[in-house]
Amino acid sequence: MACSFSATQNPPPLRLHHSSSNIPFLRSSFASPYQKPIPFLSSSVSASRFTHYRPFVSLSRPRLAFSLNALHSDVPHPHQGSVYTERNKRYEEWNSLTSKLAGAANIPFLLLQLPQIILNAQNLLAGNKTPLFAVSWLGMLTSLLGNLSLLSYFAKKKEKEAMVVQTLGVVSTFVVLVQLALAGAMPLPHFVATSVVVGSGLFLNFLNYLGLLNAAIWSFWEDFITVGGLSVLPQIMWSTFVPYVPNSILPGTTAFVIAVVAVIMARSGKLPEQGVRFVGSLSGWTATLLFMWMPISQMWTNFLNPENIKGLSAYTILLAMIGNGLLIPRALFIRDFMWFIGSSWATFLYGYGNIVCLYLFNTIRKEYFLAATVGLVLWIVTTFWRDSSAYGYRSPLNSVQALVFKSSK
Repeated sequence: MACSFSATQNPPPLRLHHSSSNIPFLRSSFASPYQKPIPFLSSSVSASRFTHYRPFVSLSRPRLAFSLNALHSDVPHPHQGSVYTERNKRYEEWNSLTSKLAGAANIPFLLLQLPQIILNAQNLLAGNKTPLFAVSWLGMLTSLLGNLSLLSYFAKKKEKEAMVVQTLGVVSTFVVLVQLALAGAMPLPHFVATSVVVGSGLFLNFLNYLGLLNAAIWSFWEDFITVGGLSVLPQIMWSTFVPYVPNSILPGTTAFVIAVVAVIMARSGKLPEQGVRFVGSLSGWTATLLFMWMPISQMWTNFLNPENIKGLSAYTILLAMIGNGLLIPRALFIRDFMWFIGSSWATFLYGYGNIVCLYLFNTIRKEYFLAATVGLVLWIVTTFWRDSSAYGYRSPLNSVQALVFKSSK
């Protein structure tokens, strides 16, 4: 279960450090990252007034005004300071490494689905269809829609490695749905509709990534996944607590109406620019929240039926923690708040949280628990240390600040 700049974006700037006040014409001398600095020949400016250059030191005092960047993660934006003078080695190395780590996340995610696919295939070949009815096709469909929404999100941002992760999630989940349909565990009309949506979604996303898709068609697809995601999320959340709450479709129906109205207002120009951007971010956020809700649902099930936790596979939980953990460095590096929150939540709550539950119920050994704990802590510490080093920050806390906030220009 899988949730700025692209992997090819330039590094942060190297800026001259001045010992006193700002020089008005200094910025124009570095207007292009490909242009060499022009020597200062003015007689009014003495060369002795300049000290050595230091990377990442701004000529002007940092401003204290910040604006929240969280809700606009769907819009690619460069990191603060987009004027570059030369490439920074540490930045480029971390940029490349985070891309490779995000791509490597495909391995644990693939291993998560393979056992279920193989088991289903064995039962189908043996003519034993009953075990397949134990797999919830509705839960698998929800997961598939989440992957499809996030695929659109990352296709828009041109994040190739993340696209591959979500595509793998879509394909592997769809294979399970095909098996359920063959066994009769999933209604045929629902399967046909799902197949059309999956096929169309994959085709449109990759056309858009290659820049071959008409803007109007892409806008329609974005509206479709926005309405679909916003309708499914509250219904799934409500259904988690049945029978403690009445079984009702009211949450999903209400959300559907709200989503349709919001999309129509955004497309007809009835919303301000801030509102349009918010509506545009809904599909990615609802998909992320769907995945974030899954561990809560699992924890609630564990709370109601503690004995059921013994049925959880410690290796499956560990693979989920590793897969999502591998995505955290890239999400932090490109300052994608939504992606970072989703991956971190799944890593800590779904992955490590369930490992803690397994340990408390004596399902796993102490050595397993300690190894998972130490490994996770070292991974997070290393991630923030490398990120702050790549950006030239003095403290990893600056990376957190840059992730959540965007300095006002």
